[in-house]
Amino acid sequence: MSDVTETDADLVAAIRQGSRAAAGRLAERYLRGCRVVALAVVGELASAEDVAQEALVHAIERIDDCRDPERFGAWLRQIVRSRARNHLRYTRVRRTDPLLDSTAATDGESPEQAAERSDLRDRLLDALATLTEERREVILLHDLEGWTHVEISERMRLPPGTVRSHLHFARRKLRELLEDFRNGDA
Repeated sequence: MSDVTETDADLVAAIRQGSRAAAGRLAERYLRGCRVVALAVVGELASAEDVAQEALVHAIERIDDCRDPERFGAWLRQIVRSRARNHLRYTRVRRTDPLLDSTAATDGESPEQAAERSDLRDRLLDALATLTEERREVILLHDLEGWTHVEISERMRLPPGTVRSHLHFARRKLRELLEDFRNGDA
């Protein structure tokens, strides 16, 4: 079977029969979306990456628990949300200082540019944290991942009008919260 015509159910069945290649294709299909869902919950990029990978590995290890293989994506996103919430509970108990300086300049970037980029990232993550989890997920899937309203509607089991409404209000709230940065008043 080609990658284009393989459904989630086909890949789940192949994984259940021991196919590592099918597990890899399923992981490729969903890893970016898992990162977005995790970021919507934890609000921090490195943690979101860890949560997404951990959830994906867990889902593949527990593939027999997936009752409806056609809805693998929805099942996986629920695992990601659960893992992300667990991560938040754990990090609230155990706070540590970051090992890396988030203002470190990258190649060809001045320290001032690196500091501005870091400040913008921090402000954006803080602004995203003010949104409801559902609105964060909608805006990240649409604006970061490029999903259509219909795709988000199907995957999140929301009416398309609700998706558009969440997107509208999330964007408006972010504009309000980031207005001073856009105007150079930061």
